[in-house]
Amino acid sequence: MKLIKPLIFTLVLGISTLINAQTNENPWAIAVGADLINLQGDDVDSGLNFGAPALSLSRYISSGFSIGIRYGLGSAKPQENLDLDYSYLDGVLRYNLSEENVIPFLFGGYGLSRFGDGSDKEGVFPSGESGRTIFGGIGVDIPLGDQFNINLSTSYRGTEETNDSYNHLQHIIGLSYNFGAGDADGDGVSDKKDECPDVPGLKEFNGCPDTDGDGIPDTKDRCPEEAGSEELQGCPDTDGDGIADVDDACPNEAGTAEMNGCPDSDGDGVADNVDRCPDVSGDAANSGCPWADRDGDGVPDKDDNCPDEAGNAANSGCPDEPTGLIDFINSDENRILFLASSSKLDNVDKATIDKLKALLDQYPTTSITIEGYASSDGSEAYNQKLSEQRAASVKAYLETQGVSGDRVLTVGYGESKPIGDNTTVKGRSLNRSAKINRSAKVKVN
Repeated sequence: MKLIKPLIFTLVLGISTLINAQTNENPWAIAVGADLINLQGDDVDSGLNFGAPALSLSRYISSGFSIGIRYGLGSAKPQENLDLDYSYLDGVLRYNLSEENVIPFLFGGYGLSRFGDGSDKEGVFPSGESGRTIFGGIGVDIPLGDQFNINLSTSYRGTEETNDSYNHLQHIIGLSYNFGAGDADGDGVSDKKDECPDVPGLKEFNGCPDTDGDGIPDTKDRCPEEAGSEELQGCPDTDGDGIADVDDACPNEAGTAEMNGCPDSDGDGVADNVDRCPDVSGDAANSGCPWADRDGDGVPDKDDNCPDEAGNAANSGCPDEPTGLIDFINSDENRILFLASSSKLDNVDKATIDKLKALLDQYPTTSITIEGYASSDGSEAYNQKLSEQRAASVKAYLETQGVSGDRVLTVGYGESKPIGDNTTVKGRSLNRSAKINRSAKVKVN
């Protein structure tokens, strides 16, 4: 039989993993069945016409598409006194509409339909009795088992020649068998057994590749392009510290797991790769470097209230002396209060300052700083000036009592550093007060 060259047909036969569908695992399908045709036209008066066999062979391509050919024999009786032999040869394209067990599909294609009158003519499909045919229709596959399906379909077939051919409806019922285990990646391992069916691989790894040749298939290799050990899941360990390079922050320097594979040369608990001072033990909060300590008293400047004067940790970096002044600073007497919008000292304030003067006399090398503050009443500029006046008022009184002005520094902070909540009466009152801190500074609010 001479076949037609450009024959295309779509069989969408299950792109799912159903073993009864035509897939890479069973790419070939052969079907046998019977058909009924119903001729169309003004000069046709007959009903259904039975035909058998209806045969087809198809091959799965990809993504659910298949192509193939089909051939069938039968009879047709367009009129009461006219019996014709009916045959067809088609190329078909098919596409599934679902991935469920029962698979509806669309199909169409191109072929030849022959209606012969029984007289001998040259060729299997003589031109005088054959019509070029375009067809399309719908169908459904119903599974019977692992590889068998019942096929039901109906289509309309239109022929280009009208003298000796007929447009007709065709209904086919058949049984198909799927077979021929595929090897999509061509590695010699059937897709059914291939754990990597789309990538060429090795039989010893069930069809999966081993790109880096380390004896570990890529599917189980964390570093498929770098040869490594089984203990490290296929990854290399350049520095030999037992930590895979992919997890090692210092792959070329042996380290520890606690340091993410990096060494800690100075033993300060900060890995060398993030330690700004890798050869000197330091503090993690300071990027592995020791904190600055200008006076060398062991108290870092950041915590040292007397960074330029050696002291001790118990006294926040300040020396124990002058203890009397420190006791005063830490007492409840270190607060000097002012009235609103005032920098005038009252007798209670002067009595407090007199005690401070006596301590300054007791410790003649000690200097102090008086810090002035104000509540948020009034403008910011006014409060700034008022705070400076309050600090100056305390200094001026000390000078009248014989304290050298060189020992007393003043600074005004205005309303920028409130002690209390400026939204409350009590808070604003506190912000019009003075106190002395342990760094030997008198604070005036």
